[in-house]
Amino acid sequence: MRPVVTETDYPELTRLSRGKVRDIYDLGEDLLIVVTDRISAFDVVLPNGIPDKGRVLNLLSAFWLERTRDIVANHLRSVDVRDLPSSLRPRAAELDGRFTIARKARMLPIECVVRGYLSGSGYRDYLRTGTVCGVPLPPGLRESDRLPEPLFTPSTKAGAGHDENLSFDAAAALIGRDLAERVRDLSVALYRFAADYALERGILLADTKFEFGLVGDEVTLCDEVLTPDSSRFWPADQYEPGRPQPSFDKQYVRDYLESIGWSKEPPAPALPDDVVRNTSDRYREAFLRLTGTPLPDGRILEGQKQ
Repeated sequence: MRPVVTETDYPELTRLSRGKVRDIYDLGEDLLIVVTDRISAFDVVLPNGIPDKGRVLNLLSAFWLERTRDIVANHLRSVDVRDLPSSLRPRAAELDGRFTIARKARMLPIECVVRGYLSGSGYRDYLRTGTVCGVPLPPGLRESDRLPEPLFTPSTKAGAGHDENLSFDAAAALIGRDLAERVRDLSVALYRFAADYALERGILLADTKFEFGLVGDEVTLCDEVLTPDSSRFWPADQYEPGRPQPSFDKQYVRDYLESIGWSKEPPAPALPDDVVRNTSDRYREAFLRLTGTPLPDGRILEGQKQ
């Protein structure tokens, strides 16, 4: 494992934003997106970092972006340290595996969620209304049941706090109906591709979210893609409808924080060493199962430089 990186500061570059996990810097025509090992739960960043989490998220996104270029254009330029600005070469060991040089895009103000199984906020919505984001579903579905068809259920992008689910019409009002239909169709196509691929490797893709932007007039897939932070990945051999499923995401951390009775208000408590270690193991296992290779140590996956 590499040293944990929870914060970056590169004064030679202009930092544009610091999110819950990503630090984004200006490279002129492009962006430098640095994926740290920070982890958040209930919209609060925890004091511990999770070893290798950032590298898993970054390299797994690059893995999927390479494999979905036939479906939609994406923002990926490179994850190769040889393409770092010369001023950052002395930091190559820290950055290796955890950065993406990405094309700048005008980001759409919605998140494109696709659900293949009934879980999370979708299940809670269904219990109250018999629908998910206004889409009627058959009666009698259980938690974690597979849906008849993948559902496109967009949401807002909250700068702080929780995203809010949107109806398709509400999303269309924000970005225009033609563009809403385009990103809906792309999102479902990406979900189907990834769900089929993951199933062959013993993983169910319960749901996921995508973000799109415009590069010129071209719809472009951006940000993280099909990672344990943006998706629910369930081990297929443990799947049992009617209950929550074990997963490769940070639900393990949420469950721990619930068990100790944390108020879900800052400051967040530090995670015990065993929770940190087990969480890191889950991220690394997701990478291994999906890519077929262990998380690389000091080398870049083939085909990731553009």
